Amino acid sequence: MSSSTDRLDQAYIIDAQAKKSLLKPDSRLDHALTNSAANGLPDITITPLQGQYLAIQCQLMNAKTVLEIGTLGGYSTIWFANTGAKVTSIEIDPKHRDVALENTKGLDVEIILGAALDVLPKLASEGRKFDFVFIDADWDEQWDYFQWAVKLARGNGCIYIDNVVRELLEGESEGESLVTKVGREEKVTATLVPTVSSIKDNSEEMFDGFILAVVKESK
Repeated sequence: MSSSTDRLDQAYIIDAQAKKSLLKPDSRLDHALTNSAANGLPDITITPLQGQYLAIQCQLMNAKTVLEIGTLGGYSTIWFANTGAKVTSIEIDPKHRDVALENTKGLDVEIILGAALDVLPKLASEGRKFDFVFIDADWDEQWDYFQWAVKLARGNGCIYIDNVVRELLEGESEGESLVTKVGREEKVTATLVPTVSSIKDNSEEMFDGFILAVVKESK
């Protein structure tokens, strides 16, 4: 057995124990996954444990407003809304938006159809501010999304950028990495949190991670 297979087996054990011990049943979340799959949406949403982490983070900071860049089927949106926050989510694909609307019906959720780089300036011009910003969209535009997130987040607000480690390992873009760029941004304090997961059933995609940044208060 190869060392990569050994590591994947270990990730299965960790994930299974954590999910069994820490996650509670939620019919809406389960339906969102089932309905998204039935409608042919790609299986690229966050994991349940990651969703639980995001929800806890919002609860710790008492987040009342959440901005999500990349809705997909609304699975992560539900995690945020379940904390009592009002969620504004941006989705470029009409089919994904429609499925997400079905999955989040009855929750305090606003799903805006459009390209994020078109929508974000409009939100800024409206004077919108958010306690928590979740970026889970195109790798190539993550830096642009982050810059808008800094403008849209309130002082001491959090910005979470997903898939940062996979972007480092698999990305083909030339130039500086997102981690390097975020590290130079003086308006935030940030860290990178690596993660290990068996969710993709593939040792090459087992390692990932996210950037968590806090926007400094204006002086």
